[in-house]
Amino acid sequence: MTDVRTTAVESAIERELRLLQPEVRSSPELLAELLHPQFREFGASGRDWDRTSIIEALIAGEEPGPRPAVVSRMEGVQLAPDVVHLTFDTENNGSRAHRSSLWRRTDDGWQMYFHQGTPFSPEGE
Repeated sequence: MTDVRTTAVESAIERELRLLQPEVRSSPELLAELLHPQFREFGASGRDWDRTSIIEALIAGEEPGPRPAVVSRMEGVQLAPDVVHLTFDTENNGSRAHRSSLWRRTDDGWQMYFHQGTPFSPEGE
């Protein structure tokens, strides 16, 4: 993927990074602001999440995603006027995952519509 830093891509990146912050991940209001009502995730754990289940799990501290995580290789491309695709890697306590997110522009701003995490080992890159 070729990284093209449009304003839309920059907005999606900023919001993606916000989602990794502990204060956001512990706030149902902030999570609801960033996650699209039809949000879906295929987690690195293999679990299938919807918006309600991911918010509940994050608030309960079940930690289905990286927190805190080291983010690398963040790239983005604007696929349409209202759609941005981001890819990046995370490392959290030795666990690594390739990640992919789709962000949609809505009346409430950019919201994550879909996310997928796929575990990998450094040897398998």
